[in-house]
Amino acid sequence: MLGFVIRRLLTSVVVLFLASILVFTAVALGGDPLAELRSNPLTPPQVIEAKRRELNLDKPVPVRYGIWLKGFLSGDMGKDNRNRDVQNRISRAFFLTLRMSVIAAFVAVVLAIAVGVYSAVRQYSISDYVFTFTGFLFLSMPVFWLAALLKLYGAVRFNNLFGEDVTIVYTAGAQSPNLPEGFWARMADYAGHLALPALALALISYAAWSRYQRATMLDVLNSDYVRLARAKGLKSSRVLVRHALRNALIPLTTVVAIDIGAVFAGAVITETVFAWQGMGRLLIQSIRTYDANTLLAWMMVVGVFVILFNLVADILYGVLDPRIRV
Repeated sequence: MLGFVIRRLLTSVVVLFLASILVFTAVALGGDPLAELRSNPLTPPQVIEAKRRELNLDKPVPVRYGIWLKGFLSGDMGKDNRNRDVQNRISRAFFLTLRMSVIAAFVAVVLAIAVGVYSAVRQYSISDYVFTFTGFLFLSMPVFWLAALLKLYGAVRFNNLFGEDVTIVYTAGAQSPNLPEGFWARMADYAGHLALPALALALISYAAWSRYQRATMLDVLNSDYVRLARAKGLKSSRVLVRHALRNALIPLTTVVAIDIGAVFAGAVITETVFAWQGMGRLLIQSIRTYDANTLLAWMMVVGVFVILFNLVADILYGVLDPRIRV
């Protein structure tokens, strides 16, 4: 297993290195970081030239890549267009989005496995039709529309049940401007702000993942080795968990590993609706101002995150099916 993990790690490092070259080249040739300064007629040419040298724009692209890569590997992501530290901005946004994405993914995976397995075992039952309908409903629903419904029915009307001055579920921000004192009071505040955006992401992801799990589970339940296990007289629960579910989780592992990276990188709409200053909002801001260092840092952090989860998926393959390790 150790050799299997080492091979995957080495492959991931090569992929990340090649991705960094493509990302840097695309950003370097994609626009002018000094466009905002140049558009202001009151900006002295000396200021523009000084900023140009500060950002190493006077050097060839390969040289700039080497300077940037050296700084990135040492933990220096540079400054943004307003001379703010990019690493601090990325760190704050990253942990906000990570908090939301991990909770959403956990809820979605648990629901998808439970509903997918139950629907496969109870194929063509009333409950199977109900889960199929709700799955396709969430799958076809735009995330901004689902978020708006959750804000109305999951926050406003829910809070009204406890009185006009009581707020349990919040509709905007990652935390209150004035955090309450005490550990549990702060955790309740974080949870109240996290509930709706995480639920919106979880329902969209669960809808697709549950369909994958149901289809894979049906295929496994009709396989020869499951019929053989039943013919040997094993308990239904043992056949379902040890023989069927373990093998049915392999395709879902692939889908979840890829989609978690997509959820993390694509939470732009959710963060906009719920006014979260996470990675999604940071991406939009950096594109609007063509903030090259922030764009580069954003893409590399997301790239590391996606590759990391694909590595986790590879390791889980070896755990779920020992034949893959060979």
